Amino acid sequence: MNNKVAVYRKEHFNAAHRLFNATWSDATNAAVFGKCSNPNYHGHNYELIVKLVGEPDANTGYVMDLKILSDIIRETVLDKFDHKNLNLDTEAFKHLNPTAENIAIVIYNLLRPKIKPELELQVRLYETERNFVEYPVL
Repeated sequence: MNNKVAVYRKEHFNAAHRLFNATWSDATNAAVFGKCSNPNYHGHNYELIVKLVGEPDANTGYVMDLKILSDIIRETVLDKFDHKNLNLDTEAFKHLNPTAENIAIVIYNLLRPKIKPELELQVRLYETERNFVEYPVL
């Protein structure tokens, strides 16, 4: 039996975006994305939950020091996305539709190099209270 434990860190950020496929007409974008395709953008109060799974360290008892994880999330994700227009202000979404799914994948890929490889990493992103995504699916 292993002693794997899951630890979680919850953070928040606010960002605007527009769901839009540049190869489609405005009418097609509106039909597919509805209000989310508003040319003047719209915003969300995102809730981000980062999950790590691993065995506690023999010396500290931590899977990972959650203060350090919080700092990594702030520097790697929040400083880039909080109070930004994802389409206009971020490199990640200049050519990638900022759906919740794509945002979660981008966040995972930003965090993965900063987290020890032996720890499983999962990102859960709430776009609204009722709509959320997880990546990867564990």
